[in-house]
Amino acid sequence: MNRTIILKGAIAAILVMGLTAENINAIPAFARKYQISCQVCHSPVMPRLKAFGDDFAGDGFRMTEYEAPRHLIETGDERLSLFREFPLAFRFDGYVAANFNDAGSVDFVAPFVLKILSGGELSPRLSYYMYFLMSEYGEIAGLEDAFLFYRDLLGSGINITLGQFAVSDPLFKGELRFTIENYKIYSTKPGESTINLKYDRGLILDRSFSTGTSLVLEVVNGNGIGEAGEGYVFDKDKYKNFMARIAQDVGGIASIGFFGYTGKELLNDDMGTFTNSVRMFGPDLVIDFNERLSIGLQYVWRTDSDVWIDAEEPMLEDVKTQGGFAEIIFSPKGDMSKWYLTGLVNYVDSDLEDLDYTSATLHAGYLLRRNVRLVTEYTYLFTGSRYGKLSAGFSSAF
Repeated sequence: MNRTIILKGAIAAILVMGLTAENINAIPAFARKYQISCQVCHSPVMPRLKAFGDDFAGDGFRMTEYEAPRHLIETGDERLSLFREFPLAFRFDGYVAANFNDAGSVDFVAPFVLKILSGGELSPRLSYYMYFLMSEYGEIAGLEDAFLFYRDLLGSGINITLGQFAVSDPLFKGELRFTIENYKIYSTKPGESTINLKYDRGLILDRSFSTGTSLVLEVVNGNGIGEAGEGYVFDKDKYKNFMARIAQDVGGIASIGFFGYTGKELLNDDMGTFTNSVRMFGPDLVIDFNERLSIGLQYVWRTDSDVWIDAEEPMLEDVKTQGGFAEIIFSPKGDMSKWYLTGLVNYVDSDLEDLDYTSATLHAGYLLRRNVRLVTEYTYLFTGSRYGKLSAGFSSAF
């Protein structure tokens, strides 16, 4: 990156620091409902969750330690749930980017994300959560998370999630990261395959044990969250895909897990219809030192039995793809910090060279308020044309 681009990026970063806003990947309606600070669930700031926030989400967005104001209308019908005030929140992100896509220019990227979020408890066991992307990359993206959650089915301790969600949520929730740079391995899919670890429709069963062990089973369509086809059918084929994960808490500061994914999909080209069998597996690790230093690691191995690239290319067999990420978050005073630093390294290596991706990101954030965060981020891409990009801006919620 030449001096001109560096200078433009520095000017963009300085200019944007004059902006003010708020941040969230959770939903401030929860803080309004319980009349508490966002700090109760987040450290040092949203969207990152601390242990209490994880428990809150796992209990269906309800707090047993805090008595919420009466939030349902008394209609005389015990089986009717109507909110007095419907829980809504908005997220609005924007930034200035320098040398994005190696263009050598400065771009105003605002709004980058505009979301409408809602969620809450409908009964002692039933809850919901959803958000609608009014704008992402300048387009209406539609629903991403949208699900019902039922906890402790028949006293078994098993929780059920039904609807639309990220397959990778039991591993690392991409929506809770600080960086603009995403977890690349989760969105990677070879050729015309529609299977990855991003958003899909399906069912999640999860259960936690007193030993610190947790088990998760997912059943999903395996083709993302696109539009329905003929007959209002979302799944493109007859197959259902499965993911399972086991995780164990270690010493109160670490969690180590392992997941496996198996599934099939139909692919079509000029030669006919092919069945692609997909296998993915890998470990994950989180180490948290009293909310001041957090380290997260994920690695994934993937094999596709048959991959179709386009009509001009033959079907490829036994395509191997692997990769992962390492993330570190430093908050000098834990949940009382006014600033933090995040580092993220992405790595993807595949038999298909177009999927190869290696990047390193350094991200810094400063809290103007508990719900206000200014950010700046630099990412260097080591694959392809090799270039750096600098972004600075805000993420807001209200």
